[in-house]
Amino acid sequence: MTTGTHEYLDDPRNAAVLISVNGELFPRERAVVSVFDSGFVLGDGVWEGLRVTDGGIAFLEAHLDRLYEGAKSIDMDIGLDRAALASRIFSCLRANAMRDGVHIRLMVTRGVKRTPYQDPRVTIGPATVVIIPEYKLPRPEMVEKGITLFTVHIRRTGPAEQDQKLNSHSKLNCILACIQATKAGADEALMLDPAGFVATCNSTHFFIVRRGELWTSPPDYCLGGITRANILRAAREAGIPAHEKRFSTVDVYGADEAFVTGTFAGMVHVSSVDGRAIGWDADRRGAGPVTTRLRELYRGLVRRSLTPIADGAAEN
Repeated sequence: MTTGTHEYLDDPRNAAVLISVNGELFPRERAVVSVFDSGFVLGDGVWEGLRVTDGGIAFLEAHLDRLYEGAKSIDMDIGLDRAALASRIFSCLRANAMRDGVHIRLMVTRGVKRTPYQDPRVTIGPATVVIIPEYKLPRPEMVEKGITLFTVHIRRTGPAEQDQKLNSHSKLNCILACIQATKAGADEALMLDPAGFVATCNSTHFFIVRRGELWTSPPDYCLGGITRANILRAAREAGIPAHEKRFSTVDVYGADEAFVTGTFAGMVHVSSVDGRAIGWDADRRGAGPVTTRLRELYRGLVRRSLTPIADGAAEN
């Protein structure tokens, strides 16, 4: 399957995976929600992507922090406390005997409405909680060759429009950016802030390396990325100067290295932006030395962050 940084290996085991819908497990073809669900009607909800590796979930507490903060910001009651929600995730993974190479999409919407209207007061049921686990690994050739970016005209908005820190189901601006980049022949979109400085990508965070320093945009116009934060942490712990600062596409075109980050693929280097080969990849294939080092440091953080998949006895 080709989907930019989410370019993944098809796995036949996914056809038999059970999906959790409000705590009940269904085969893939029967895992459905109501056409009156707030998520379908309006994109009213929040979500997280989680990574399962070596028998545990990476950075689980940080993901739950972001999910519950997002739910509070839209005044939505998830209906489960953190322990109960984690228990439901573990139950879904155990039912599928999943312990490694798995990506989870955890989605929570405001629930079913009595009529298709935006007012939350017409919601007639509890929140809808869906857990979709899939065997999903990035394609090795994508990781090896890197990805290409195209700078789009769709901008990242500020809190006055829609706060980008809210990981909501409403992702139309990112979808439009993705479409424009795809039409331009690129793998993913590079998005700018309202002033024209680099903000982030449509589904990942963006970093450049210049003269041994790591740069990424300030957090004003991007999601509070968990992988992003851990890359910054890894760099600073290793003594690599790391800056959250404004920079333009001129800085990007002249960078020594560039890469994107996300829960699914971790780190993937960028080979070109707007048709300009990034310095390291102009003469050779593969990730540059700083990117390669940070990738190994990040893997170490992942290993140390794992919350083991609890057995049934541990949940009771």
